Amino acid sequence: MTASAPPTAGYMPGFGNDFETEALPGALPQGQNSPQRCPYGLYAEQLSGTAFTAPRGRNERSWCYRIRPSVRHVGRFEPIEVPHWKSAPNVIPGVASLGQYRWNPMPHEDAELSWITGMRTVTTAGDVNTQTGMAAHIYLVTASMVDDYFYSADGELLVVPQQGRLRFCTELGTIEIGPKEIAILPRGLVYRVEVIEGPCRGFVCENYGQQFDLPDRGPIGANCMANPRDFKTPVAAFEDRDAPSTVTLKWCGQFHRTSIGHSPLDVVAWHGNYAPYKYDLTTYSPVGAILFDHPDPSIFTVLTARSEVEGTANIDFVLFRERWLVAEHSFRPPWYHKNVMSELMGNIYGEYDAKPDGFAPGAMSLHNCMLPHGPDQNAFDRASAADLKPEKLDQTMSFMFETRFPQHLTLWAAREAPMQFDYADCWNGIEKKFDGTFDPD
Repeated sequence: MTASAPPTAGYMPGFGNDFETEALPGALPQGQNSPQRCPYGLYAEQLSGTAFTAPRGRNERSWCYRIRPSVRHVGRFEPIEVPHWKSAPNVIPGVASLGQYRWNPMPHEDAELSWITGMRTVTTAGDVNTQTGMAAHIYLVTASMVDDYFYSADGELLVVPQQGRLRFCTELGTIEIGPKEIAILPRGLVYRVEVIEGPCRGFVCENYGQQFDLPDRGPIGANCMANPRDFKTPVAAFEDRDAPSTVTLKWCGQFHRTSIGHSPLDVVAWHGNYAPYKYDLTTYSPVGAILFDHPDPSIFTVLTARSEVEGTANIDFVLFRERWLVAEHSFRPPWYHKNVMSELMGNIYGEYDAKPDGFAPGAMSLHNCMLPHGPDQNAFDRASAADLKPEKLDQTMSFMFETRFPQHLTLWAAREAPMQFDYADCWNGIEKKFDGTFDPD
């Protein structure tokens, strides 16, 4: 028997809502979670993203009504090698992570690459075994997964496309994304990745810690930044397809594969708040200085994954998009600084104002914990002499994965990726201007 929902993705708005959705009428039980007999002969199963006893505001779970329970979607696991997808800790002797680094856009390869084989880990931080920290990846995808499925027990994935379009066919519905969008794939969720328009390239933040959440706005108030209504969660869709299939599991940094005889994407209805979602980055409403000085880049946080230290994130996802610059008598680009947080940046399109040269779309950079960085000489000279009239930063979108942990380079990032070995030289031209004479202008 073969039956499935239409391939077109449909969505429900809201962030962290308690959703309910069904692909067949009456498939979702009402009034209780686990009836003695579910409609259509379905099985009730809970997918928990947090401990049962997590506080109500942070408790995440969804009830799924599926054709087969998940115990039928796995068999005996066999370890496999996925050579370029690494997990923390991944400290390699002879690889120096102490430095400021930048990479050119990763070129596409001749080989056919899927979501799993096309993942390339750039940095790791923290420890996957203690569910702290993160990993940053580049993906190169040219081929759809066919009767192949994947899920991670290690963390949720934040996907940032830079080129091409992907479809994530998940247990809880279908998400389609391209550049200027992001998607979150929760820990433990089974999915298949298909190429809509290829080749595809983008960035992934693998979050080992608490789930991504909206940052508190504080005195900003109830609006702006990322608004909850702009997040989209898919409606229920299912497959009832009998075909030899494989499921790959990432668990404590290791990869294992099992064979089954059917699609595991068989959830006909579900309700809850633990689900994948997407977000259109062009709906992000930035807030900034309207008189003088430059606010901290945290003002541009889209999502945050909190740690046990109040105000210090396990990960912040920060967006630098089109916006107006109006600050008076101020140096407008990001200032020079050293930061306890480690910053990995990627360029989606356009030109980044602090590094106009050499930071092409698809490129990335790393400024690790307590290493100084800031504008290069050209950016400094241009900003210092600029006529400070209102200026629109246009056709630009870059982002930052920021974590409280030092980020360690993988062997691939240090030896194989297209690193700009002269990147740190961009500050060599900065001149001493001090002459001991006070100039009030």
